[in-house]
Formats: sequence, C-alpha cells, structure tokens
Amino acid sequence: MIIGIDGNEANIENRVGVNQYAAELLCALERLPEAQKHMWIVYLTGPPLSHLPKERDGWKYKVLPGGGFWVLRKLTPHLWLDKPRPDVFFAPSHYAPPFLPMPLVVSIMDLGYLEFPEQFRKYDFYQLKYWGAWSVRIAKRVIAISEATKRDITKHYPWAKGKVDVTYLGYDKNKFKAQKSKVKIEEVRRKYGISGDYILYLGTLKPSKNIEGLVDAFALVTHHLSPVTLVIVGKKGWLYDSIFEKVRELGLERKVLFTDFVGEKDKLALISGSKVLVSPSFWEGFGLHALEAMACGVPVVVSNIGSFPEVVGDVGILVDPADSGDIAKGIEKVVSASRSQYDEMVKKSVVQAKKFSWEKTARQTIETLEAASV
Repeated sequence: MIIGIDGNEANIENRVGVNQYAAELLCALERLPEAQKHMWIVYLTGPPLSHLPKERDGWKYKVLPGGGFWVLRKLTPHLWLDKPRPDVFFAPSHYAPPFLPMPLVVSIMDLGYLEFPEQFRKYDFYQLKYWGAWSVRIAKRVIAISEATKRDITKHYPWAKGKVDVTYLGYDKNKFKAQKSKVKIEEVRRKYGISGDYILYLGTLKPSKNIEGLVDAFALVTHHLSPVTLVIVGKKGWLYDSIFEKVRELGLERKVLFTDFVGEKDKLALISGSKVLVSPSFWEGFGLHALEAMACGVPVVVSNIGSFPEVVGDVGILVDPADSGDIAKGIEKVVSASRSQYDEMVKKSVVQAKKFSWEKTARQTIETLEAASV
C-alpha cells in the first residue's frame, strides 16, 4: 500500500503542539517494523530538515515548492494527477486537502476554538472552524489524540461518531527521564538567570493556556513560600500582551521570568530542574508537556478538564482553571510537600508516564490508515 502524508507540520525547526506531534509520529512510523510493508510518500513545501527520517527504499519525500494556499494550489492537484497515487492520504492536522481521489485520514488535536472563540484571532478562528469541519466531514477516518477530543468531535459533529479513533501521544524515552547529572541543569539555570526553586510553565503564550490565571495563582503563594520563581517558557502566540501587563500590575517582574522559545536540549534541562510543572489550560487536546514532565520525574499541577485527567491519571494534581485560588492550592501542595511526600510524587509520575509511547501511537495510526484504505 502507498501512504501519502502532508509532512509540513513536522518540517519546522521550532516545533510546538501539532508540529511536535507530526514530527515525532513521522519518526516513529519510519522506525516501526510494521511500517516496512508500505510505501510512504511525505509531501513538503521545502527540503526535509535534519530531524526527519532519512530517505530510503519505501520512505520518500516529494517537495512541491509553493507559498500561500499550498494545500489547495499545489498538493491537491498533484494528488489527482501524479502517478502512482497514494492508496490513502494522511493529514496530521485540521487542514486536509478538500477534494481527493483516495481515502483521507485526518488528525484533530482539539476543538477548543469552538468552546472559546474569543481566545482566537478572527482569521484563525474561522479557518479552524470551517476548514476543520470540512476535513472531518470528508475524512474516512478521524484520529483524535484523546478521549476528550473524541467526545468533542462527536458532540460538534454527531455524524462523525462512527469514524473516530483515539491514539494517545507519547514521549521520547531516551530523552525524557530523570536526570542524574546536574551539570546541564546548572548550565541552563545560569543561561536563563534562574536561582533557587522554580515553578515551570511550558507552552505557547496564548489565551487558552490561562497564563494570566497562573500568574494570579503565583501571586497568592509567592509571599508565604520559600523564595521561588515562576519560569514561563514558550514562544509568543497571539493575544499575549495582557500576560505581561498582569505581571506588571501584580509587581512580579523580579519573580516571573520569560524565556521565550527554547530548544529541545534546554527544554529538557528546564523541565528536569523544576520543582513542579503547572498547566492550568482552559482547554487541552492532550497535554504533551505534562507527560514529558512526569517522565522526567517532575510532579504536575494541571486543569481538571479536557484531556489532562486521562494523561496524568490519579498522579497529577487537578485544579479548576477558572479558580486562581484552587491553582494556588495545587502549587502549594507540591512546593510545600515533605521530602518523602515529594519523592512519592516523583515515583508515581514516572510510572504514569510509562503508559504512553510514540511507538504505540505509530502502531495505532497505521491500523487506522490500513482500515481507511479498505
């Protein structure tokens, strides 16, 4: 069977969210023994970057140069006219080709934009809303990255109920693990000017992540805990100015540190050196950052909604994202824990993380692709 994939979400240097999912999934698919029986063609707008699998027999890249509306202008006509055609096409995002001569599989991260449209720029909202709905409608199979996302898909698109499969995400077991060496952690601390214990936020700066709620919660606990810093790691997304304004209003400029986007090596060390990772998102399709933190032996405080309860199980501390006081209590529970209590949180976090893997994600994705091709 020939499987075509839109690889552009994966072919990005600074990867977050769907970019990280697509890149990790492509690498896991290429390595999987079950994948060797298929021919894979990955379509890109430019040459593959070094983090993607190398070409080999059975794994090829097809570069179709082009700018705006590439999916419509370049990819769609190519899939109609080129030979041999893929037997099934996979779009690991909301933005699938609108008309195809072969079965389509799409991945949906979350539908938070339908619940909180005010948290998105109008252009982004309408593109996600209408293109996403069309992709779900024309797809033969739909991959949801959590049961929560599956419920949302069937809630908003009841006619899709029978064609949604859940494939949880994973983490790199060779990379995300408890760090025995403190050298890299100390290097990264010095690089970003971090001293003492710190609370970590990891993710794009945008309204759905509820960073303002986190800052409010931090303001409630910072005065009666031992000196602790809130480190906010992530690139600027959209509608983020109010986050910086909130920090200034609360007089926390010296206690809240913004790093902007950091690369994978620094990210790993920042996670490993943190006391706790906090993610009080209003909506989350999976919560990959929480999984990676648990794999590193870092306790997590996360929202009690969306996919987080599936990911952290009974190990993570669940809080109400709409209640900064509840977020503060969750943070305090970890930061004020005794040594034995904290060590128990660490141990349970690592065990919970081991339930997930990119290999499992890839295997389930192949099963969905094979089912769609029939």
